Amino acid sequence: MYQKCVKIYIIIIVAVAVITSTTYLLSFSSSNDYNSSDIINLQNSVPLGDADAPLTMLEWGDYQCTHCYRFHQTTLDILKGEYVNTGALRIIFYDFPLNGQDSVLAAQASHCAADQQLYWEYHDILYENWAGEKTGWITPLSLYGFALDAGLDISKYNDCVASGQHLEYVQKSYTESQNIGIDATPSFIITNGTHHVKIVGNQPYEAFVSTIQDVFG
Repeated sequence: MYQKCVKIYIIIIVAVAVITSTTYLLSFSSSNDYNSSDIINLQNSVPLGDADAPLTMLEWGDYQCTHCYRFHQTTLDILKGEYVNTGALRIIFYDFPLNGQDSVLAAQASHCAADQQLYWEYHDILYENWAGEKTGWITPLSLYGFALDAGLDISKYNDCVASGQHLEYVQKSYTESQNIGIDATPSFIITNGTHHVKIVGNQPYEAFVSTIQDVFG
């Protein structure tokens, strides 16, 4: 009886390992179907890193997305230290608000911060204050508080948010991203301009390193 239980236990472990491995592999797709101008030329996107970096990582995210938050709190900081700060990689974040109007509102606020050259500061503060999906933590009042934390000129920020001047861009980002096959957050494309590799989900840091090395050649 004991040996039988052990065998069943081992079979379960192996099955889980196979499923996990398969999921990991299916998260990668290499494609040359993307047109470089289509995937990196959305106006108003704010690059992080050297404009002349040989590699670009495009990230599609939602400020309420759980896996986006986890990527931001773990892998992103390491990528910044190893690749962005050394001039090897630049990162561009595209809004893909899957979780409703609160996500759209946060995305608009981030571009109001961009108008004051504080996009990434505000972007980081949003993820640092993440409190779940569709839990109500994104409100005009909370976004106002984040603007204060980021050091924005509040009068200009308020005027920007009230005008809704970045709503069209956020909607365009969502629509055009769908047109090139983005359907989940976070999603990434790492490209050298001609060779593009897509990663779906908050994969381990090693997956990003392997892809960067592959694309860099």
